[in-house]
Amino acid sequence: MSPSDAHPRPRKSRLTPEEEVLVERLRAGDGEALAELFQRYSGMLLGLAQRILGNAAEAEEVLQEVFLQIWNQVARYDPTRAALSTWVVMITRSRSIDRLRSRRVAERTATAAHRENSHRHTSPRGTRDVLMEERRERLDREMAELPAEQRRVLEMAFFDGMTQSEIAEKTGTPLGTVKTRTLLAMKKLRKALAQEIEDLL
Repeated sequence: MSPSDAHPRPRKSRLTPEEEVLVERLRAGDGEALAELFQRYSGMLLGLAQRILGNAAEAEEVLQEVFLQIWNQVARYDPTRAALSTWVVMITRSRSIDRLRSRRVAERTATAAHRENSHRHTSPRGTRDVLMEERRERLDREMAELPAEQRRVLEMAFFDGMTQSEIAEKTGTPLGTVKTRTLLAMKKLRKALAQEIEDLL
């Protein structure tokens, strides 16, 4: 046995010094670090999600889910196994494929339900409309539990159709803060959103 076999070299981190600092800040719960990561990689990851899903709106939703997962699982990230860019790309690809599969299941379920309801002569309003109303009511209840500043950015984004840059300009809030508030609000809503996804399966 050679000395190198007896004492294998420790694997080397694939992070740059700047990335090492950023990851440590994320692990310490620094929301501004998450905003910096978003600024650095969001364009590339959004493009990847759009290529997989073929839908801009769904790609934006996946992007939010990706950064929530990064926030929640950064402690598991091993910089000796993958570069930071590789790790976030793998998460985005996995999330996008999961969303694509869920969409196909939902489409098949909706088609089957439509056929069944057509035979049963259900109300013209339809089961789908009733379910959508129930989901919206659940989401409204969860939104009401958020801190006012986090609820406001979500309302402006989802109900007024404003971009994060527009929200920052209108409210006089730094763009990084707007992004952080959005991500933290989505994190707090994850239980409600998880239920929505489960309802579609």
